[in-house]
Amino acid sequence: MDKAELKQRTKVFALRVLKLVDALPPTTAGRAIGNQLVRSGTSVGANYRAACRGRSRAEFIAKIGTVAEEVDESAFWMELIVEGGLLKQELVLPLHAEAEELTAIFTASGRTAKTNNQQSKIKNPKC
Repeated sequence: MDKAELKQRTKVFALRVLKLVDALPPTTAGRAIGNQLVRSGTSVGANYRAACRGRSRAEFIAKIGTVAEEVDESAFWMELIVEGGLLKQELVLPLHAEAEELTAIFTASGRTAKTNNQQSKIKNPKC
């Protein structure tokens, strides 16, 4: 998956999060969890775009770590929605699965970038 496809995928994730939050009941719990999910779910795409514009490998690694944290946090809020009985599991499960996939992608990307960064330091001690 290339950068453009991942940018699009994170944008679609954010749009799906917004639709899910709109389906939440207008209770105190629904509003509180919804607000948190909107923040974390929409920040995934925004932070990924920022990571792509990183000025250094270290900046990319830091920002991609933030992306992984935000998408994992989104999965947490979705779990609370289901376990708290705010929405039926069938409505949340597909988006939760996408959050889990994105978490795995960004975690692996961060690990790869760190490994490549460490290897490049070993190969060229002048850097």
